[in-house]
Amino acid sequence: MTSDASWFISISLKQDGHVTYSDNNTGKILGKGTIGNESSFLIHDVLCVEGLKHNLLNISQLCDRGYQVTFRTNSCEIHLPNSKDVLLIGKRYNNIYLLDISSHSSIGCLLSKHEEPWLWHKRFSHIHMNHLNKLVSNEFVCGLPKLKFEKEHVCEACQRGKQTRKSFNLKNCVSTSKPLELLHMDLFGRSRTMSLGGKLYALVVVDDFSRYT
Repeated sequence: MTSDASWFISISLKQDGHVTYSDNNTGKILGKGTIGNESSFLIHDVLCVEGLKHNLLNISQLCDRGYQVTFRTNSCEIHLPNSKDVLLIGKRYNNIYLLDISSHSSIGCLLSKHEEPWLWHKRFSHIHMNHLNKLVSNEFVCGLPKLKFEKEHVCEACQRGKQTRKSFNLKNCVSTSKPLELLHMDLFGRSRTMSLGGKLYALVVVDDFSRYT
């Protein structure tokens, strides 16, 4: 159970039922969903409870789903059956065990984010997914994980960058009163063809008052 709805990767919202605490107070159930990362560890059937001050993890439910939980004096570990790969580590504070996310193994849910396709899409300046697949298939980039890059949704930054707008209405009068009061500038490059002076970039500056360029 948790009260933080931002932790869920999927949630079904519903205001149905209550949870009774040890002091006989109750908390309203706002929904049920899944917490974790799709490429590693998932915790299903997590309740989102209004006003809950602590995140609670039921050990018996983890065991029912096939996970093994090992408790020691100062720590506990959650791992798959007959496997040495530790999924989650908890450290003991007083009489409770708190999950320590920073101590995850290489398959931990947070440390696996570098393999998410959309993160690589951003790292390569919002490159098209088809081009990412070409980089992977031809092994052009060292360290790029062999993932299948698919465009299952629209990138918000790409969508905004490609939006167009209507041109501003032309003005019949000059709004400036002296040179250098308003400058219009445009920088373009890197040009495919080098200029006679050996340049690949150009900066165009237009003075609004004199129209000197």
